[in-house]
Parts: sequence; structure tokens; C-alpha cells
Amino acid sequence: MKRLKLHEMTSEQLVELFAAIGEKQFDAILYDELAKYNKLFEQKTAIMVELKSRPGDQRNLLVSLFDHDNIQVRLNAAKATLAVAPQAARQMLETIFKTNKGPQGGDAGMCLWNLDRG
Repeated sequence: MKRLKLHEMTSEQLVELFAAIGEKQFDAILYDELAKYNKLFEQKTAIMVELKSRPGDQRNLLVSLFDHDNIQVRLNAAKATLAVAPQAARQMLETIFKTNKGPQGGDAGMCLWNLDRG
């Protein structure tokens, strides 16, 4: 992926890119492509930082991804919105954990465990 100028993108475009990255991360996990996953993680983090820096902290827009078809996208969105929509994010993490699907279910469970322990 080319180096994107995130600050030039609309918040809605950033949400779309965040979702696309989650879909690619899902595939990277599936095919055990750790280097690819790590690069995507950095891109996802940069989007979160950009959304946070916008007036009113635009990370709350990621809640719209809670209905996404891809479990990795939902997991990423839940973790990214814990600070701005804690109840909804926790509920999404619990839903993902209860599915007991793949590493995402385990990741959600670990996140919940950490939240419960402060």
C-alpha cells in the first residue's frame, strides 16, 4: 500500500480504510503472514491516532463497524473504541469471545480479562 496522507482523508474514508485493513489482517492471520500482519497493525494504529486527533475524537465512528461481516474488523473496532464507547465496545468483545471462533475469540477474551483486572 502506498504511503497515505491520513490527515487529508475524511473521517469516513479513514473508517473504510480501517475496515479494509482488518479484512487484510484476517487473511494474514489465516495464512500465518506475521510480517504482513505487523505492517497492517501499524497502519491501523496510525488511523486510530489520526481519528483521535480530530475535533471531538472521531474514533467513535468506528462503532459503525460493529455490524461488519468480518470478525477481525469487529474486534479491531471494539478495541479501538474502548475509550470512547466503553459499554458498546465491551459488549462487542463479549459477543466475539462467546463465538469461540479462531484467534479473534481468544483475543477478545484476553482483552476482557485485562479490562476486568484494570
